[in-house]
Amino acid sequence: MEDIKDRKNEIRKEMIEAINQMSEAERTKSLKKVEDRLFSFANFIEANIALLFTNRSVEIETRKIIQRSISANKIIALPTFDADNREMIPMKIDSMKTDLIIGAQGRLEPDPSKCKRVPIDCIDIAIVPGLAFDEKGGRVGIGDGYYDRLMPKLPITTRKVALAFEKQIIQHVPMESHDKYVDIIITDARIIYKI
Repeated sequence: MEDIKDRKNEIRKEMIEAINQMSEAERTKSLKKVEDRLFSFANFIEANIALLFTNRSVEIETRKIIQRSISANKIIALPTFDADNREMIPMKIDSMKTDLIIGAQGRLEPDPSKCKRVPIDCIDIAIVPGLAFDEKGGRVGIGDGYYDRLMPKLPITTRKVALAFEKQIIQHVPMESHDKYVDIIITDARIIYKI
């Protein structure tokens, strides 16, 4: 078990270094390809309610994706984080300018005084963050476990989709019993369906 945790920490460090080494131009170009693939992806097009995320500095940038989704009249849910109960609560946002505040984790979250909770069973597609993935849908996240606890609560029909740069795809992600797989990974080079 400790070997797996150690290996995941190594992967996190390697991915953070690889992402930080990307030039701004390379990152912008790759991100545009990921975004365009997402917006032409049938499951995303057909989804009425999408769970997205506001990224941390080492995760794929989502601000334009969120704004473009709102402009396309999708119902967008973003997570708020309840650290005391170690749970994530999806909340509907209508505007990035007026509906978001800095949360306890230092990232943008929906303002609970303005936004309404979205029932988990209403989410059609969940866009899941991560630092590294393998072609079987294995995922290494930041390490706080919020998404591993959320994914089993989603309806079986909800697609769990990761967005990543191609350099974040590795040969094998070591998985522990509590770790959850994503169904699909959209990169700047391809769409990977879990095999």
